[in-house]
Amino acid sequence: MAGDAMNQIRAGKAAAGLTRAPDSYMLKNTMSAASRPKRESILPTRAELRILQALWEIGEGTIEQVVENLPPNASVNYKTVQTLLRIMEQKKFVRHSSRGRAFVFTPCATREEVNRRYVRDLLDQSYGGSPAELMVNLLEAAPVKESELDELEELIWRFRAERRE
Repeated sequence: MAGDAMNQIRAGKAAAGLTRAPDSYMLKNTMSAASRPKRESILPTRAELRILQALWEIGEGTIEQVVENLPPNASVNYKTVQTLLRIMEQKKFVRHSSRGRAFVFTPCATREEVNRRYVRDLLDQSYGGSPAELMVNLLEAAPVKESELDELEELIWRFRAERRE
């Protein structure tokens, strides 16, 4: 049944001329790095994301505090975190202030903003920008409780009502 929904979405996009030709992907991939347009938003690497998650939990912290709040299975040391924080500052993921001799780091982006960037990237990279295709794949990927479907339906109705206002 969900597969039928996906086929209907794809058929509707094709009828509206919204599908991408495979040649456009080839052309895009053959562009040199210098001529390729810059990405609108940079995504944090896995290691950077772990550091951001630690900072979101503690609000702000020194390098030592960040290291202490990383997951136990993250085998990183002080110098690695220090280097990553410097890179993250260049990317505008964090900023620092001085408190005595220590640098205190604060996240510049919220968890929600970073999550939106990841979802946007996933939409663009894997689903041709179609939220409907992403949603169908999410629903097909794992069992969904009736209560979760009700919640999704309510969110969609609320979103529609807000757009009309």
